[in-house]
Amino acid sequence: MTAAKARSLLLEHLTPRYDEGEAKAIARIVLEDAFSGDDDEQFYKILERLVAGEPVQYVLGQADFFGLKFRVNPNVLIPRQETEELVAWILEHLKDSDLEHPALLDIGLGSGCIGVTLKKKLPRLQLFGLEKSKATLEVAIGNARLILGENADFSFTEGDILNYHSWANFPLFDVVASNPPYIPLVEQSIMPEHVTAHEPSLALFVDNEDPLLFYRVIADLALQKLRPGGALFFECNEFNASQVANLLREKGFVKTELRKDLAGAERMLRAMRPMD
Repeated sequence: MTAAKARSLLLEHLTPRYDEGEAKAIARIVLEDAFSGDDDEQFYKILERLVAGEPVQYVLGQADFFGLKFRVNPNVLIPRQETEELVAWILEHLKDSDLEHPALLDIGLGSGCIGVTLKKKLPRLQLFGLEKSKATLEVAIGNARLILGENADFSFTEGDILNYHSWANFPLFDVVASNPPYIPLVEQSIMPEHVTAHEPSLALFVDNEDPLLFYRVIADLALQKLRPGGALFFECNEFNASQVANLLREKGFVKTELRKDLAGAERMLRAMRPMD
């Protein structure tokens, strides 16, 4: 099968499910990462899974992020462009610092895309991570070894950020970063079916009655474990990002800054622990 024929089949079958732009993007990913003109059987297996609504990243087992390829499966969220923008901001912050070996904690590792990308781009970074799900943690560790090398120096731990007693085990950090669950369950019905049916709800949703739960808890940890002048970075729900910023100000953080993503939504936040 030619690439042109494969692209035509992909667009023909995917356009009823996705809009034209998304269907073209999926077709491009398949043709770049998985198409082999001499293996029609494999192509049709991929097409069948895509038509059933499975995200292309899970079908192919990998996702592009910041110029790197991360292995993914349904135990982890698919890395997104908005998170790339957050990583770019953290990298800018770290490069501007005069710290020889800055220490960073990535809370809720998922695929590991935030912390692993930062260490790949800044090898002097001391990388720590926390992840509640054992299956998810295995993916993050695998990606760290794949992208950073088998002998890479990092420390990823299984644990629940809501277990306050475990915080004493952490060292001090210069940066704490997180893309926590932030979608209230009430919004589940308006989300795309291919997200809710396939991506892990544990990493997406938070209780309706306390949508800022993880921001509040992580902020409390950061007050304990950030060095004076250290930075806290969050990815946010655009609909309550200003509330998160106000929460951090009330807790005593300074230089709180919200940034918009490329779509114009307030999705990224940085706040600093005050100097003692």
